[in-house]
Amino acid sequence: MSDQIRASHILVGHADAPQASSQLSAEDAMKQIESFKAQIEGGTPFEQVASDNSDCPSSRQGGDLGSFGRGAMVPAFDQAAFELEVGALSDVVETDFGYHIIYRTE
Repeated sequence: MSDQIRASHILVGHADAPQASSQLSAEDAMKQIESFKAQIEGGTPFEQVASDNSDCPSSRQGGDLGSFGRGAMVPAFDQAAFELEVGALSDVVETDFGYHIIYRTE
């Protein structure tokens, strides 16, 4: 495994996530993130779904977070991202920011 990877993500915050400013319920946020994952799996480009829907400022870059090393992200996100093969899409990952889908690009 590499010490540096590159990944993109989609974030949907919810009211129960300590670091999110969203008023969306956790249940509704989960429905949204699962819908976004289904769109991607159905052929919609990841970058388009991220640009149109992600709560993260990285949405302006199609969800691209750039390159990062181990420990740069919160633990659950870090673990999920580093376990992905290049070109793979994660299951839904929950952090203090909300729900994420991670797409490893390098």
